[in-house]
Amino acid sequence: MSLKLFDLSGRRALITGSSQGIGFALAKGLRDAGAAVVLNGRDTNKLAAAAQELGGDVEQLAFDATDHEAVRAAVDGFEAKFGAIDILVNNAGMQHRTPLEDFPADAFERLMQTNIASVFHVGQACARHMIKREAGKIINIASVQTALARPGIAPYTMTKGAVANLTKGMATDWAKYGLQCNGLAPGYFDTPLNAALVADPEFSAWLEKRTPAGRWGKVEELVGTCVFLASDASSFVNGTTIFVDGGITASL
Repeated sequence: MSLKLFDLSGRRALITGSSQGIGFALAKGLRDAGAAVVLNGRDTNKLAAAAQELGGDVEQLAFDATDHEAVRAAVDGFEAKFGAIDILVNNAGMQHRTPLEDFPADAFERLMQTNIASVFHVGQACARHMIKREAGKIINIASVQTALARPGIAPYTMTKGAVANLTKGMATDWAKYGLQCNGLAPGYFDTPLNAALVADPEFSAWLEKRTPAGRWGKVEELVGTCVFLASDASSFVNGTTIFVDGGITASL
């Protein structure tokens, strides 16, 4: 009986930035747990390739998550034509590594739009429908940098701290309507976003010593927490951010 709490059959999940990396892994994991999945990104060719790789009946919804009007039109149009989006995973994000004293202003603005504004835009667009149904799950992808900082990524660290606080705000405003809004904070995972770090032997050696688990994370290891937050098993979990990081935030 308890395993039924994690069953996502009959529910639909929209995952932003899901043509590769963590977003793609989470889409696959949610589908394997029974959910119908909707892939999102700006590049329709990459979306089509990701859908083909997943196989089965996978829906695609291309829009720019940083464009408020485009997001609203896409979500409203999808709900009107295909039905409810029950689960939202706000995964779209980017990184830019430069010492803070030299950080370009345009890169700073792109980080804010991609990593913070997109969470607001897509979260609000989906929540308006969820509120009417008095049910919904919003999972915002934070980061180990929600709690920690490293040289050269101060603006990224700022954005991921904001994601955790926006998650608290969502829960505070929307829990009364039956929504659960939580964050999932990955540690260091082998993804396209971290390709340069994975390829750096010095950094990998440092990371393995710094992380109690002694290794990089595998994207599949994020799925269990995501399924938990998307399911009835987390019905009284709200406004929190769960770190999946091999223990790196727990130790000095």
